[in-house]
Amino acid sequence: MNLSQIQIKDKIKFSEETQRYTVRARNDRYLICTKPMNAKKTVLYTIVDLLENIRGTEDLIFCMGFETNLGCQEALARLDSGESYISRRNFIPLKVDG
Repeated sequence: MNLSQIQIKDKIKFSEETQRYTVRARNDRYLICTKPMNAKKTVLYTIVDLLENIRGTEDLIFCMGFETNLGCQEALARLDSGESYISRRNFIPLKVDG
């Protein structure tokens, strides 16, 4: 799968996961993806760094706001400006199933 061509609303299957994520926001470097967490009526998210070939969570404490498209766009803006990063404690190598 060529991630540089993936679009918003496309689905991605990561090797370590059983459920697919939906791309909610993107730019040339980052993809912000979510999947439903029905038990808590929210979403789980991951941020893909296409340059570093990793994925993980944002490095902010009490980070929130990935439930809506606007929240995902705001997170993307934080990443793009250098205000936040993918957590160096909670990242894993990027492995995508086709």
